[in-house]
Amino acid sequence: MIKNICTSLIVILMIQTANAQQAPIAKGFKSIFDGQSTTGWHSYGKTTAGLGWKVENGVLHFDPAATQNGQGGDLVTDVEYENFHLKLEWKVAANANSGIIFFINEDLTKFKNTYETGLEMQVLDNDGHPDGKIEKHRAGDLYDLVKSTSEPVKPVGEWNAIDIVCKFGKLTMLVNGVKVVETTLWDTNFKTLVAGSKFASWPGFAAFKKGKIALQDHGDNVWFRNIQIKEWNSMKITTGCEAGM
Repeated sequence: MIKNICTSLIVILMIQTANAQQAPIAKGFKSIFDGQSTTGWHSYGKTTAGLGWKVENGVLHFDPAATQNGQGGDLVTDVEYENFHLKLEWKVAANANSGIIFFINEDLTKFKNTYETGLEMQVLDNDGHPDGKIEKHRAGDLYDLVKSTSEPVKPVGEWNAIDIVCKFGKLTMLVNGVKVVETTLWDTNFKTLVAGSKFASWPGFAAFKKGKIALQDHGDNVWFRNIQIKEWNSMKITTGCEAGM
């Protein structure tokens, strides 16, 4: 009996530890990372997650040391999203680079990488990585397209909370509760932004209004947690980032 009780207590403790970093689900949202596995995700072009993606105490960690023989790759949702509000937290190691990529079309006959189709919110050590010296390549930027209006990013090793709201063509991005990017996708102005970017000659880039979401393997240590999403499924006129989003 005592042995069974001790075993039960150990199991409970293990579960509590695994969920220790998981925040409560926000109203209207659902979790798309269970804090214990990579269920619901896979490496781009694969059926499962590469060994470089580890789940540790409720946190999703990309560990480049575990990526021998191609066992990394961008981690992609199994599901496509159209109108959504994505919430998550990230932190990076010194000198690290990563990203959150969305509206990805996983047609491997046409696109070999997530970034050939998807838009990216930059994840970066601004001070330590060379991209920190490039405008529109810093943490919180809509990568190579729109510069953040401010930089409320926390230092290396600290968690940053982000929101990406894609609502009927209106894109709003927040870092630690501060709105840093707001733009309208696919209109004339947006097409001009793309034409002036490194993606100008990429026919599939930002061409899809529904797609998968990815966490980028850029070869550096990066951690993600509390990944939640809310979806809107009926078209309506919207101003985008209204109260409550």
